[in-house]
Amino acid sequence: MSDYKVALFGLGAMGSGMAGSLLRAGLTTHGFDVNADAEARFIEAGGAAGTFDEIASDLDAVVIVVVNAAQTEAVLFGNAGIVAKLSKGTTVVACATVAPDAARNMAARCEELGLHYLDAPVSGGTIKANEGTLSILASGSAAAFEGARPALDAMSAKVFELGDKAGAGSSMKAVNQMLTGVQIAAMAEAMTFGMTQGVEPAQFVEVITQCAGNSWALESRAPSIVNNDYRPLSAVDIWPKDLGIVLDIAKSAKFSAPITAAALQQYLAASGSGLGGEHDSAVAKVYARNAGLKLPGQD
Repeated sequence: MSDYKVALFGLGAMGSGMAGSLLRAGLTTHGFDVNADAEARFIEAGGAAGTFDEIASDLDAVVIVVVNAAQTEAVLFGNAGIVAKLSKGTTVVACATVAPDAARNMAARCEELGLHYLDAPVSGGTIKANEGTLSILASGSAAAFEGARPALDAMSAKVFELGDKAGAGSSMKAVNQMLTGVQIAAMAEAMTFGMTQGVEPAQFVEVITQCAGNSWALESRAPSIVNNDYRPLSAVDIWPKDLGIVLDIAKSAKFSAPITAAALQQYLAASGSGLGGEHDSAVAKVYARNAGLKLPGQD
């Protein structure tokens, strides 16, 4: 193992893959989660043992891969918050999608304690997390980048260095989530519209992936619909959160984002219909239901 020591908080679908990438890079990696079974599985896979209290003072970095700003803040500053146990100069790598103001606030609080904070949301999904080929949209001080570098290199194919202050990484992630969320909903709308005209989903994928209407969202999500495979590699319920953040930012900027707002309504409808835990391509089921259509595999 490397002399570089890192702890990752959040061993869910994304975090477990990222923790595995840290291990494969030879970094001494501790994994923590509210789910004790997830922690046990990580240790069985080669993760370093030890309670956080035992290892905190020796860490070079902590990577936080939780759902949102509230959970990130709880890990850092909550009743069992970790910041008081870290040595000065440790780097906090915060990977959740949060509003830029939230990133700036948490960075300031960490810096007051002598910690470096890297605003580092990620893009690429669970497959790239497992491969260690994520894109990381990062901003922070030179010291934060230096302290996080071995971990960043292990988890990513590309680190975009977006400035020396927290917030810029989260701003770019909001732009990315706006496009991705809209495009997944648009793909579902186009596929089901095609069905009303006799275009079968498999044919839609075959043809449109070779035409100007293609997108990453189509290539990534449409096959799940064709194969009736809604395992939640990226769940519907991610989008009410992320597009909600996007629209909150837009509101504060007095920026109208009507296409994003329309897409958000479709994800809310899907979640309200009990589809929140399914793959986000299941937003197509809302369109299909409303049009009286049967998607592949539906009776």
